[in-house]
Amino acid sequence: MSKRMTESQIVAILKEAEAGMPVKDICRKYGIGNSTFYKWRGKYGGMEASEAAIINLLGELGDGSTSTSRNNRNG
Repeated sequence: MSKRMTESQIVAILKEAEAGMPVKDICRKYGIGNSTFYKWRGKYGGMEASEAAIINLLGELGDGSTSTSRNNRNG
């Protein structure tokens, strides 16, 4: 079973670590692995929740923008 967390939840978790909570305790509290925490820190570290949401939105826009212009041609 896979649990997905929103960017704002991830940023909040990372802020707990910045505040001094040990990574081991954070991982146990949220049921995530150390590797997941450090991947998130590499991607979202130092960001605010709104910045992380904007980056995610830009990524989604970039994934589908070329397929619509190429696939909608007639002929």
